[in-house]
Amino acid sequence: MPRRARVYIPEHPYHLVQRGNNRDACFFDPENYQYYLELLTDKMPRYGVALHAYVLMTNHIHLLLTPSEPDSISRLMKVVGSRYAYYINKTYRRSGTVWEGRHKSSLIDADNYLLKCYRYIEMNPVEAKMVKRPEEYKWSSYCVNAWGKGYEQVTPHYLYGALGATLEERSYRYRELFKINLDDKDIHVIRNAAHYCQPTGDSYFKESIERQIGRKLGYAKRGRPTQSGLNGG
Repeated sequence: MPRRARVYIPEHPYHLVQRGNNRDACFFDPENYQYYLELLTDKMPRYGVALHAYVLMTNHIHLLLTPSEPDSISRLMKVVGSRYAYYINKTYRRSGTVWEGRHKSSLIDADNYLLKCYRYIEMNPVEAKMVKRPEEYKWSSYCVNAWGKGYEQVTPHYLYGALGATLEERSYRYRELFKINLDDKDIHVIRNAAHYCQPTGDSYFKESIERQIGRKLGYAKRGRPTQSGLNGG
C-alpha cells in the first residue's frame, strides 16, 4: 500500500521528530551538530520554513516549524536529511541510512499547545538527565528564546512575541515558564501526537482541521505505545 502523502497547512506550526536508524546515534561529534544546523540555516529560506525551537539529541531531533507552502517542510527535510546522511557516511567511512524512515510531524493547536511544545522540546536534555538546566545544553534553542542570544536562524512565533513588548521582557517571561514543570497530561498529548502524526490538541481541534482539509490526519493507535528513545522523548 502506498504511503499517505504528507499534508502541511501553510502558516500553521508543526512539531517534527526524526530519529536515528534503529534509534542509534545520528550525531557523533560536536562538528556533526554544527553541520546539521548549518544545513538548516542554508535551506530554510529556500523552502520557506520558519524555525521556532529545536533540540538536537544524540539519536534524534525535535524541530518546531512553520511552513509557508504545503510542501515546504517535506522538501526541506528531504534535502537536509539526505545531505546530512551523505556527510556522515563520508566523514566516518560508513554506508547505509542515518535516519529511521520518514520524519514524524504533528500539527499544533497553537493557542493551547505552542508554548508547551517549546518547553517540551527544549527540556529534552534535562528529562534525559544529560544536563541539570536547559541552558547547559549547547544544541538547543533555549538560550535563543530564553536569553535572546545564539542561533540567528530561529524565528519567534507570534505567540512567543506576545510574551512581551521588548526582547528583555519576552525572554524573562519565557524563562519564567520553565519554572513550572509541564503537566504529565500535556507531555502525553505532545508525545503521542508526534508518534502517531496526529494533531497536538483536543478532539475538537483535530476534527476541525480534518474538516478544513477534507481528510483524516495521522494513523490510529495500535497496541501499547512504544517507549521513548534514548536521550529523551
